[in-house]
Amino acid sequence: MENGAGNGVAVAAAEAWNFAPNEALLGLTALSVRGVLGRVKAGMVAGGGGARPVVPMGHGDPSAFPCFRTAPEAVDAVAGALRSGEHNSYPTSVGLEPARRSIAKYLSRDLPYELSPDDIYLTSGCTQAIEIICSVLARPGANILLPRPGYLFYEARAAFNGMEARYFDLLPEKDWEVDIDCVQALADKNTIAMVIVNPGNPCGNVYSYEHLAKVAETAQKLGIFVITDEVYAHLTFGERKFVPMGVFGTVVPVFTLGSISKRWVVPGWRLGWIVTNDPNGVFKRTKVVDCIKSYLDISSDPPTFVQGAIPKLLENTKVEFFNRTVKILRETADICWEKLKGINSITCPSKPEGSMFVMVKLDLSCLQDIKDDMDFCCRLAKEELVVLLPGCAVGYKNWLRITFAIDPSSLEDGLDRLKSFCLRHSKPAK
Repeated sequence: MENGAGNGVAVAAAEAWNFAPNEALLGLTALSVRGVLGRVKAGMVAGGGGARPVVPMGHGDPSAFPCFRTAPEAVDAVAGALRSGEHNSYPTSVGLEPARRSIAKYLSRDLPYELSPDDIYLTSGCTQAIEIICSVLARPGANILLPRPGYLFYEARAAFNGMEARYFDLLPEKDWEVDIDCVQALADKNTIAMVIVNPGNPCGNVYSYEHLAKVAETAQKLGIFVITDEVYAHLTFGERKFVPMGVFGTVVPVFTLGSISKRWVVPGWRLGWIVTNDPNGVFKRTKVVDCIKSYLDISSDPPTFVQGAIPKLLENTKVEFFNRTVKILRETADICWEKLKGINSITCPSKPEGSMFVMVKLDLSCLQDIKDDMDFCCRLAKEELVVLLPGCAVGYKNWLRITFAIDPSSLEDGLDRLKSFCLRHSKPAK
């Protein structure tokens, strides 16, 4: 059959069809950690490695490792919600009231004021929370200030909604603090908000109370609000303890984004939230909360049975579980910090104090036949079966993001392979 389909109907040329793809989506994979890691791992099958296992140090999901298994109380809570038969229906668009009430109580422990259930909006993970915020704020000509290095999903969602992303620097020599002068220089009358991530992804930093106070004062002066991504809240293991940005809600209105994904090590359960830390009622007066509710009316919901499990999950999880997780992260952060010192082509500017990541600088002048950070990671994956995230995926070319939230023995193996790779590709001494 010539130029035809199985049913005998001629296939029209592409330009003859009365539809086309959304052009805004076609370039956004480059802003996705999944997309970049897919490119990094693409050559692994053809590469060497023998019977060695892959060491996954590029993605922040330690749930596959037994040492990071979630709390049994969390499993019991979900199982109980399922067995009850009470959580098989559609939930309300903002989320089940008992779940929102429990989250409000849980988050209020760290605040100087009480949150109510009406301050909580449940989402399908923190990813959907970012999607919603970027959607409800978008307007022609608007711009949003994002950290560099940072999670490029914010830029992807901003671009999809027609907003401009402007980047302020985080300062590696100051433990990745926000460059306040840069924020002030970037903002104009069309700036709507700034984003901070604390504890930091990808840098592993934890902001002090004093620095967060400066961020709040700056945002207030500029007339913008703060979006704080706190998905790694309380996963800290250095000298600094976690301070929520919502503490400064009376200074500047704050949207807090969070989830159970990281602290409970259950990213697949897809339960996150948007919180209005706004005792002065700015979000209500400007009808931003009305926009959130409207968006939730036309979007998908987190699983009802997971929502139903939240009250018991929050109430019954023992502190020993959290302490054990932090203890392992402290151990693996120490392993990472010490072993990286012995790799001459990599520099780690500061020891991580929180989250599951560390950013390290790649010195290409020490290496031969390596073009850039993407080339480095692709060849490392192919030759050593070690997966790292190239810095270009977080807006920092020729840097690397290393995930240390894996089994300690696997981490040591992966870092040893990384060292071997760097030695093998080192330029000969003159």
